[in-house]
Amino acid sequence: MNKKGFTLIELMVAVVIIGILAAVAVPKLFGMIAKAKASEVGPAAGTYVKMQQAYMLENNELGGWALVGYKAPGVNNITSNFTYSGVTESSSVAITAGLANAWAASNKVTLNDCAAGTNWTVSFTAASSAVDVGSVGLNNVVTDNCRALTPNFENIGK
Repeated sequence: MNKKGFTLIELMVAVVIIGILAAVAVPKLFGMIAKAKASEVGPAAGTYVKMQQAYMLENNELGGWALVGYKAPGVNNITSNFTYSGVTESSSVAITAGLANAWAASNKVTLNDCAAGTNWTVSFTAASSAVDVGSVGLNNVVTDNCRALTPNFENIGK
């Protein structure tokens, strides 16, 4: 007699294999989700730095968001993952004064080991009579995992 179908042992082996694959894949999935959420920071900061550089070259001063023509992502500078802030008013400062915390993004949700409220910032610092346009760094980030979420962020504008 020719029986068709699977034995209980074969089904149990298949379930165990699927369980092992799921145990390996789920932690990787959460890491990739966090990285995807953080991916909006780099382009948003890069756009701001480029606009600030263009404004500085034309006007020989640093300007707030309105002067350089920058519009942060989202509605009212808020997306589902980040809140953007900085020098938004129509003010300008001399290049030699620099512009601290000109642009900032604060995550609203926990991203891997980065607690909610971690700030990614852009500052322009003066070096004698010239300015280091696009001096970009990560502030208040103490874990390597935060840096790993945006690996190119520290190189924006350089």
